Amino acid sequence: MRARVLIRPKAGILDPQGQAVERALPALGFSGVSNVHVGRLVELDVDDASQLDDMCRRLLANPLIEDYEVVEAS
Repeated sequence: MRARVLIRPKAGILDPQGQAVERALPALGFSGVSNVHVGRLVELDVDDASQLDDMCRRLLANPLIEDYEVVEAS
């Protein structure tokens, strides 16, 4: 199974990359953009999908400051 793990800063956690993107977009002529968050995407093939949550909690994401979502890739 191919899985995608979407990792984002938790609500209330400072996101300097998101803030930089939010400030830069209007300067490039894009309007109406707000609440930008920058995260990361990890794609992996796994034999046992039941291990994904444990992988995320133990290595892929920092559960203190990040939320993650596992999505089955097509």
